[in-house]
Amino acid sequence: MNDEIIRVEELSKNFGEHQVLRKIDFSVNKGDVICILGSSGSGKSTLLRCINQLEKQTYGKIYFDGRELGRTQREINAYRSRVGMVFQSFNLFNNMTVLKNCMTGTRKVLHLSKEEARERAINHLRSVGMAPFINAYPAQLSGGQKQRVAIARGLCMDPDVLLFDEPTSALDPEMVGEVLNVMKSLAKTGLTMLIVTHEMGFARDVSTRVLFMDKGYIVEDAPPEKFFTSPENTRTKEFLSRYISDGERRS
Repeated sequence: MNDEIIRVEELSKNFGEHQVLRKIDFSVNKGDVICILGSSGSGKSTLLRCINQLEKQTYGKIYFDGRELGRTQREINAYRSRVGMVFQSFNLFNNMTVLKNCMTGTRKVLHLSKEEARERAINHLRSVGMAPFINAYPAQLSGGQKQRVAIARGLCMDPDVLLFDEPTSALDPEMVGEVLNVMKSLAKTGLTMLIVTHEMGFARDVSTRVLFMDKGYIVEDAPPEKFFTSPENTRTKEFLSRYISDGERRS
């Protein structure tokens, strides 16, 4: 049985004359937790934004459930209802309560009744520890709380895949753990996740695969136990040696 849910073929992305992604090829199977690592500017976030069609690829194809993505806005919206995204900057509606932030998508896109949308929102807010804050506004929340609401909002759409674009990079260090703990719990449920992150310990402990990007290419694609102990690519080895040195300096 083929469990592939997303396939990326020969994906390239240019911004003017600057090529950010170069012939990206990889697939995602149901239940994968894939962490995408690499230095700043390596193309990680652009890759995620292309997968979610927030950026249009210059060349190449993306397949979802065996079918190439359509180009009309209606087809893209239908696809996004199944492939959600959690952003580094939360992207919550500041004029809406936590509860309404989590109900809006299911009401407008999935056409749930108000009662169904409310019940689903409260269930997912409870799962991320944010049920006590349903009447709060984003301005009243910490960064970690905002991100947990953003995750709950994504889960309310009942996605097949959830994309995370550096979900902890905008957080104060003491708030990082609360968001990573939520993501660890999600991984245990079997949710398919693609995560752009700099959290190396999380990638080592939680991912099923690690992709390492350099200068717009995927140069390493391996299970975490192989990636962190015996990478094949020279650039990966250099990156990991710096990570280990930084860790030693902090300890």
